[in-house]
This record gives sequence, C-alpha cells and structure tokens, in this order.
Amino acid sequence: MMRTPLRPLARILKARETGENPDAIEAENLRLRHEEMRDRSRFQAEGRLLVLSVFFFCAFAVVGARMGLLAASEAEEPRAQTSGAGIFAQRADITDRNGRILATNMTTDALYAQPPHMIDKAHAARELAKIFPELVEKDLLDDFTGKRKFLWIRKKLSPEQKQAVHDIGDPGLLFGPREMRLYPNGKLAAHILGGARFGREGVHSAEVIGVAGVESAFDDYLRDPAQDGRPLQLSIDLTVQSAIRRVLNGGMRLMNAKGAAAVLMNIHTGEVVSLVSLPDFDPNDRPRPLLKGDPADSPLFNRAVQGVYELGSTFKIFTVAQSMELGITSANTMVDANAPMKWGRFTIREFQNKNYGPKLSVTDVIVKSSNVGTAKMAMEIGGTRQKEFLRRLGFLDPTPVELVEAPGAAPLYPANWSEITTITASYGHGIAASPLHLAAAYSSLLNGGTMVKPTLLKRDRVELGERIVSERVSAAAVDMLRQVVTRGTASFGAVPGYEVAGKTGTANKPKGNGGYYQDKNINTFASVFPASDPQYVLILTMDEASDTSSDQPRRTAGWTAVPVAAEVIRRAAPLLGIRPIVEKVEVPELTLTSN
Repeated sequence: MMRTPLRPLARILKARETGENPDAIEAENLRLRHEEMRDRSRFQAEGRLLVLSVFFFCAFAVVGARMGLLAASEAEEPRAQTSGAGIFAQRADITDRNGRILATNMTTDALYAQPPHMIDKAHAARELAKIFPELVEKDLLDDFTGKRKFLWIRKKLSPEQKQAVHDIGDPGLLFGPREMRLYPNGKLAAHILGGARFGREGVHSAEVIGVAGVESAFDDYLRDPAQDGRPLQLSIDLTVQSAIRRVLNGGMRLMNAKGAAAVLMNIHTGEVVSLVSLPDFDPNDRPRPLLKGDPADSPLFNRAVQGVYELGSTFKIFTVAQSMELGITSANTMVDANAPMKWGRFTIREFQNKNYGPKLSVTDVIVKSSNVGTAKMAMEIGGTRQKEFLRRLGFLDPTPVELVEAPGAAPLYPANWSEITTITASYGHGIAASPLHLAAAYSSLLNGGTMVKPTLLKRDRVELGERIVSERVSAAAVDMLRQVVTRGTASFGAVPGYEVAGKTGTANKPKGNGGYYQDKNINTFASVFPASDPQYVLILTMDEASDTSSDQPRRTAGWTAVPVAAEVIRRAAPLLGIRPIVEKVEVPELTLTSN
C-alpha cells in the first residue's frame, strides 16, 4: 500500500515561495492519514460482526430445527446402553385376554465393586455380609484384596438394600441401573410365562431375555423396538386361571396326588383360557433345573404340555366317532362286548374282570367304558385308517402351542402299528400324549367336527379348520359323553345347570424297566360343557391320585379326577359368562276337589 508523505517536497517549496506555513501542510496530511486508518478499521470491524452474526444465526437455526423435529416426533423412552454394542433394556409387557398384567418391568439397581477405589475393604466386606446373608465375608474380602479390578456383587437390589449399601459410604461400591422382569401374580400362570434372566450385561444396562414359556417363545417380539412397546396379549383369563389353580391345588392334596394338570380350552377358537400344572414355581425366583432324577419331579416340569401319558379310556370316543363316521356303526348299533377277548397271546379284559356282553350298544360301550367293545370296533376300522385318524387329531405330532417346551413333547407310539397296537390304542393304551393334545382333539371332535389348534394368543374370530367328522357324528359323540355323566362312570362330574359331558380315563403308570405299576395311575377326566351348546373343553389329569376316604383306597378317575373337575367347572363356568340352564321340573297334574 502506498503511503502519502506528510511533508511532500514539491508542496513545501511552493508554500515557502508563496509565504504559506509548511507545518499546515503536514497537519492536513496527518489528518487525512488518520481518517483513512479509521475508515479501514471500521470496515474490518463491520465485516467481523457480520460473520459473527451469520454464525449465531446458523447456530440458533440448527437448535430451533432440532427442537421442532423433537416436538413433531413420537415420544420414546430413552434406551440404556453402553459404549460399543448397544444393550436394549426395554421389554414389552405380557397381559391376559382382558389386559391385566401378567409380566412387566421394574427399575432396580445392580451392585458392583471396583476394589482399587475402595478405602476400607474389610469394613465393606463385613457390612455387605450383614446386608446379604448369602454372601460370605471372607470370600468378599479375598476378592477385594486380590488382583480383580471389577466384580459383580448383586444383580438385583431392593430400595432398602441399596440404601443400606449406600450407608457403607465406600466409593468403590457402585450401582448400575437395571430393568428387571416382574411377575406380579407370583406362581399364577408360572408355566405359561416361563421366566426371564439377564443376558449381556454392562455397568449401565443389562439385556433381559426369556428362558422358558412364552417369554422365550416370543422373545424377539417382546424385545423388538419396532413394536413400540405394545404388550403381548394372551388368551389366558387371569381370574379363571386363579380359580382353577386354587381348586386343583386343593384337589391334589385331598386326593394325595403327586402332581396335577388342567387345561381349559375354547372348542371353537382353540384359545387356551387356563393352563395349570402343579407343583409350580414363582417365576420371580425361578429354581434351577434338576441335574439328576426324574425331570417330572421338578416344579419346572409342565405336566399339561410336557407330560406325555397314556390317557386311558378317554380315547374310546375317538374310536366310536371314527366308526360312526365311516358308517360301520351308529349310536344304537349292537357290538360284541363279550369279555375277555383273546388275540394271539394277549387277553383283553374289562375293569375288575367284568363282562358287559355279550352285546352292547355303541352308546353303552362309552357309558360302561368297555375295552372289548371298543377293541372290536377298532378291528373293523383297521390300523391304517385308525392311525391316520389319530394323526389328523394331532396325536402323532407335538402340539403347535406357542411354548418352547412344546416341540420336545412329542407323543409316544410304536413304530410298527400292528394289530395289537390298533386294539390297545382304541382304549388309550400303547400311545402316550399330553393333556393339551387331548384338549385339542376333544375340541376338534365336539365343536361340530372341525380341526382346531391350541393357542395361547387371544383370537378375535373363529378360523374353520379341516373337517374331522360330520356335525351329526360330533353331536352323537357329545350325547354319549353326556350319558357317561348322567348314568355312567363319571356321575360325580354332574354340575347342576351346566350339563357336563365327559369321559374318564384310568391308566397304570409304566415302569422304567418295562411293565406297569398296579398301584400307581394317571387319572384323567376329559369333559365338555354345556352339552346342549358345547363351548369349553376341560382336561384334568392327576398323577398317582388315591381317594382314601373309605377302607380301601380308590385310584380310578371316577373317584379322583372327576369330582375335582366338577368343582373346577362349578367355579369357572360363571366366570366364563355361561349362564346356568334351568332344568325343567315336571309338575304332576292338579285336580280340583271339593270338601
């Protein structure tokens, strides 16, 4: 930049010639230089202010846009996560069919230690052992004084425990936020829900994963953020579940049973309204699986789904229904029931070596529960057609119910379906299935004859399945089962106003090394109600039950499972909205007489 001299020689010489003061020229030039410097400084300052103004405008615009975006978006709970791979802690609720909570989440804390930051390790170990009796002071002190820099102490803390640890005041004892699974109803529906545990764990969050039941079967759904926290709604009715569990628990104790199970199913939709297995457990404190012995002895064992048993005479109605469907017999057809029946080296006998023959109507074969009459009909049907019919009813495959335990509970039956298998399977021996299998099969047979599949999810409509039998045969089967209650082996199953129909089944338990126990039974009552308009099937099974109210113990289903099932129906039917049917009472004709 060129600078103007303050005393230019040409102007100075000219000023001297004209007598002007040269100092005035210098002062003028100095003033002009200062004005030029001032203008240049002002221009620079204005430029800087403009740039700063643009910067602040952009910053406020970004903040405003972000605030507007957040205001316009849907509210979302924050996700707890660690640096690196995220751990999503949120898990959807599980509710019953009426929206009542079966499983939900609760915020709690985990306790961990960083020994290098601890001040008084001995004091901390001593106080922690007082707060948590299961912890050993010496083991804690060894961990604190060893080489470990981090260790978990407790994965879950109550508010009282957290405050007690906080009062210790050691900076090396730290808390990590946790979201734990809570089952507010305790043991109720334990085998349905299954339970959950922590998966991946970080200091600031932990992953909750299902380990059994629907918690495991629907684990992906319950953990999916795309579901936006929508609860998983089951078909279970919490009130009905509670009533049935209470009655079944009392009946199991009264009948000296080792275990018991009950399945209540809507015969038109396949919805499982209640599923109870006893003994049960609290999923809030899920016990460890048995490492040895019989798995059925564990409270974790779901007898209604995993229990595969010979279900005895409850199978007879399937043989009769198939025979009628094929046109071989009708309800009034007389069949040979002369007992005992010889087949090769085998002898087919009736209960207590009775003989209901020589002839019985098909209806009375069911009412009196004749093994021989059922076997004779099965021989006419043939093994190939019998096996196919049982397959269509679901007895040769695991149930499709939404439980992780179900695929492992496949029915047991001989690989070679021989003639003797045809005979024994006709009355429920030689083939083993679960109570849930039986509930689905009875529903398919008695709902008008269309196949239904059991489900634990609430359904809003009826989905018609494959036809199993005609409506005529289905109605005839219901009528026969009704007569079993009114004049047959299930007379203790009558519940006034609810027209119970059903079939008893008593089967000896098999020994592990072959053969059967003579004093250990699986007792089953398969029932449907009301008989005039079938709505629900109830399957109740008791393991090693025995009625000891008389001189000799009575171990048949009629004495053990049937009265308990009757009490279940008496309690559950009103809760299901079924109005009792007022039975007609015949009034004798009145005649007017005069005194």
